[in-house]
Amino acid sequence: MTRLLPTSTAGSLPKPGWLAQPETLWSPWKLAGEELDEGRRDALRLALADQRHAGIDIVSDGEQTRQHFVTTFIEHLAGVDFIRRETVRIRDRYDASVPTVVGPVSRPRPVFVDDARFLRRQTGQPIKWALPGPMTMVDTLHDAHYCSREKLAWEFACILNQEAHELAAAGVDIVQFDEPAFNVFFDEVNDWGVTALERAAQGLPCRTAVHICYGYGIAANTEWKQSLGSEWRQYEEAFPKLQGSSIDIVSLECHNSRVPMDLIELIRGKTVMVGAIDVASHVVETAEEVADTLRRALRFVDADRLYPSTNCGMAPLPRHVAQGKLAALAAGAAIVRQELAG
Repeated sequence: MTRLLPTSTAGSLPKPGWLAQPETLWSPWKLAGEELDEGRRDALRLALADQRHAGIDIVSDGEQTRQHFVTTFIEHLAGVDFIRRETVRIRDRYDASVPTVVGPVSRPRPVFVDDARFLRRQTGQPIKWALPGPMTMVDTLHDAHYCSREKLAWEFACILNQEAHELAAAGVDIVQFDEPAFNVFFDEVNDWGVTALERAAQGLPCRTAVHICYGYGIAANTEWKQSLGSEWRQYEEAFPKLQGSSIDIVSLECHNSRVPMDLIELIRGKTVMVGAIDVASHVVETAEEVADTLRRALRFVDADRLYPSTNCGMAPLPRHVAQGKLAALAAGAAIVRQELAG
């Protein structure tokens, strides 16, 4: 990435209303069969067009071909029964009915590789592709086979590594692993979570990232945030281990949050995707608000290692709001870029 302060999104973008119910997670598809395949590709093109129109530098698929950032990947794996479901506590935050691991997990075929090739054909810009991280995958299932979160995470890490290598071969420049669970299970993060993450990223020829945030702007997450007090110091638990890891980029939440900005100092030397857009609000940031977040982050990360981004995915937002936020992100980064050049 040769441009200073290259912008990107953390994950999802809203789906068009003709493909799935807007502003809804796990929304059922409105199309089926070949029409669904074509519709998802068309939605990917639209997501790319929105990013390019806004001036985003590192583009993605906007997760248009998947219903959910974790479960869509798991749906393609063997060893997981989506009929046999159990209610579990997701990230100690809310209960959900989830599928059950009933045997050895494996990846019979690539999951997102064809979609990545399609995106690569649409653009010459750098591409970032998101995959669920091993710990977050474990936390989204009931395990009736391995009976060990660590063992299951290691198996998922090996599977993710296979997928990631094929994504890189398809032209992906950055493979990002989404690990919101890193903000909850601190002992596991340090005991085996970061090690599993490194296994998922092992030997990749492209750059690697981990995204750790406080979640989509949905009620379960916003209510949890209200219980965290005046300072959100969860990053303090995982960052020292990540700083010494092989992961290239750490993506985190900053804008309109109670995360002390100086925690970024704990990952000094890493490239940092600084979340400068609040995905839990329909209010579109001004370019100056984005610029202010970036200026404060620059006290703790060198300019050539700062990538302005969104706090998290924007799937639950109205599409016009997400478009406005993308434009604000690009405009705010341009202000600071000009200041640094001046």
